[in-house]
Amino acid sequence: MSKECIMLLVGKSRSEGRAIAIGVAFLLWAVLFEQSAFGGGPPAKSVDPGVAAKVGDQIVTLDELEKALAPQLAKLQDQKFQLMASKLEELIAGRLLALEAKRRAITVEELLKAEVTSKAPGVTDTEVTAFITQNKARLQGQEAEIRPKVREHLVGQKLQETRSTYLAGLLQRAKVERFLEEPEPIRIPVSAEGAFAQGPKDAPITIVEFSDFQCPYCSRVIATLKEVVRLYPKQVRLAFRDFPIAGLHPKALKAAEAARCAGEKGKFWEYHDLLFESQAQATPADFKRFAEQLKLDANSFATCLDSGRHAAAVAADVQEGTRLGITGTPTLFINGRFVVGALPLEAFQGIIDRELRRSSK
Repeated sequence: MSKECIMLLVGKSRSEGRAIAIGVAFLLWAVLFEQSAFGGGPPAKSVDPGVAAKVGDQIVTLDELEKALAPQLAKLQDQKFQLMASKLEELIAGRLLALEAKRRAITVEELLKAEVTSKAPGVTDTEVTAFITQNKARLQGQEAEIRPKVREHLVGQKLQETRSTYLAGLLQRAKVERFLEEPEPIRIPVSAEGAFAQGPKDAPITIVEFSDFQCPYCSRVIATLKEVVRLYPKQVRLAFRDFPIAGLHPKALKAAEAARCAGEKGKFWEYHDLLFESQAQATPADFKRFAEQLKLDANSFATCLDSGRHAAAVAADVQEGTRLGITGTPTLFINGRFVVGALPLEAFQGIIDRELRRSSK
């Protein structure tokens, strides 16, 4: 009992002191009980920080959990970085405008009015008409109703372009250092063994593409990937693996087999291009005609295609893609980095250049 409690008891009558003593004892008992009931007792048995769960004697590790979610986590990580990079540029632009406005002893609003609003080119009736003509399929309503909306849209575009040009000038004159670094990407081990590939085997970057010969988005990325191979002839190896989505494109399975039959004769990539260029033509007869166009032996190709010789290999690729978490095409792995969709060339170049810088360290 503390000294303060003892002094309190001394100054009281015996009955009052007894009551207070009982109250203090009860309070001490309550505190001790609470500590015992809510963690004040012996410490619980520690759990390995690498364990996420226990099922009987079996454990589920955090590493196992992260590997199972690798595609989704990779996508989230990339989205987070892109959001941060975009917001950083927005904040830098705000600082530049504020500094320039302060230098000129005006407000930011006055600065933008002087350098952007007043200098943005106007929108002509000809431009409005041309936009409506080019986008007629996705514009709804009578022309008289949509013209004001189109004009407003074009005015906004020109204001944004003028603002971007002005900011680029401010950026050139200012001292801006960026320290935001992309985090080490989540990498998913993907094999290119046995896949049809082009580019040096010892290239520092391997792109493994899972694709569907009937997928329209897959056809859009072909030209981009060809440009990537052209721009990085010694740095990039491109490997193709099948992921026909039978529920959406039932003809894609046989198309994948046909490409492998052409690959037996060293014509995979030429046949690959024909399939993507002629997606509307996807019957077995069309596949055999494509083989003839490439001067392949007609009988040998027909035997290969009709026998289903490569059906198991195509199915194995689909199974592997499913295990890797692929749900759509095209899906690519750039040195194990998960990339989805027909991205523009600049996006591929950005990833490849970052990978090359990493490999040179």
